[in-house]
Amino acid sequence: MDFGRLITAMVTPFDKEGEIDWDAVSSLVDYLIEEQKSEGLVVCGTTGESPTLSDEEKLQMFSFVLEKAAGRCKVIAGTGSNNTKHTIELTQKAEKIGVDGALLVVPYYNKPNQEGLYRHFAAIAAETQLPLIPYNVPGRTGICMSADTTIRLSQIPNIVATKECASLDHVALIVSGSPQDFHVYSGDDSSALPALAVGGHGIISVASHIEGVRMTEMISAYLSGSVQLAGQLHRELFPIFKGLFECPQPLPSPSAVKYALELRGVKVGSVRLPLTPPNEAEAEFIRKLVQ
Repeated sequence: MDFGRLITAMVTPFDKEGEIDWDAVSSLVDYLIEEQKSEGLVVCGTTGESPTLSDEEKLQMFSFVLEKAAGRCKVIAGTGSNNTKHTIELTQKAEKIGVDGALLVVPYYNKPNQEGLYRHFAAIAAETQLPLIPYNVPGRTGICMSADTTIRLSQIPNIVATKECASLDHVALIVSGSPQDFHVYSGDDSSALPALAVGGHGIISVASHIEGVRMTEMISAYLSGSVQLAGQLHRELFPIFKGLFECPQPLPSPSAVKYALELRGVKVGSVRLPLTPPNEAEAEFIRKLVQ
C-alpha cells in the first residue's frame, strides 16, 4: 500500500455549538484534495481532535469523508488508543466502512514497555486486514517506541508504514532496518525534507492545510534531483512549519491551523475544550504568518 507522499492530518470542522459541521467537512475535503493536492487524508487523528470525538462521531467521519473523497485520495482512519481491545474494535468497524488504512498512535499514559508496544500493535494487526500505520509521537504520549520495535513490527505484513516524530535518527534507523516497501513518514513538518534525505517516504502534515501545493513542489523537487530548489522551498516554508505550533508560545494543534484556515476563507470553526482558540497575541502572530 502506497498512501502517497503528502498526507494531511485533517482537522475536524465544528459549528458554533461545537458539533461536527458536515457542510464544512464536505468543503474541506474538496479543498484539501483539489487545491492543496493532498494524496491522503488522516481522519480523526490528533489534529482532528480525536480525544474529544466519540466513537460514533469518528465512524460517521470515516464514512462521510470516504464517500466525499470518492477515490480521489486515500482515507486513513485514526483508530488508535491506549486500550488494545477498544482499538481493535474501532479498527474493525472502520474496515467495514471501507477506509484505505488506519493510523494507530502509540499507547499514551499507561506507558507500556517495548514488548508491550510490540504486542499491542501485533494484536491489532492480527484482527484486521487493513494496512496499518503505527504513530510514534513521544511529545504527546509520554513514551517513545524504539526504532528496533518499529523494525520488528515492519515484518508483520499489514503493518505497512510508520509516522515518526521522535527524531531523524529514528527515521534513518527504521529505513535501514525495515523492508524496502515499508514506508516511513515524518510527522513533523519541519523535518519533511530532512526525512526524505535519510530515506523517508513522505510527510503526514498539518501545514499542508495551507501550504500543500508548495510542500508538494518541495517533495517533487527533491525526488527529481533538484536539491537546491527543494532546500529553498523548505527554507521559505520553515516559518510556517514552526509558527503553527509556536505562535509565539506553544499552542496545541489544531488551534493555530484552524484559525489559519479561517483566515484563508476555509470555514472549519473553532476547537473543542480542553483546547482553546488563539488569544489576541497568538491570533495576530498567525495573521502575519499566513499573509
